[in-house]
Amino acid sequence: MSETTETPSDLNFEDALKRLEDIVRKLESGDVPLDQSIALYEQGEKLRGLCQKRLEAAQAKIEKITLDREGKPAGTAPFDAE
Repeated sequence: MSETTETPSDLNFEDALKRLEDIVRKLESGDVPLDQSIALYEQGEKLRGLCQKRLEAAQAKIEKITLDREGKPAGTAPFDAE
């Protein structure tokens, strides 16, 4: 069961999301004992947080393209989420 209780922080987004999807599938199946369901839920919450951090980091790196008066690309500016 060590696979279901460990959440390595060095997982990339895609691997963390895949693990999270696997956990959700197991929990939705209803075939998991209560104690294991609780452990899976806790791991899922950690993975959700990890995915959120990875998404926020990616968003911070996004740059938007700025256009000049003629509508041609003139450069980039930092991403502004608001």
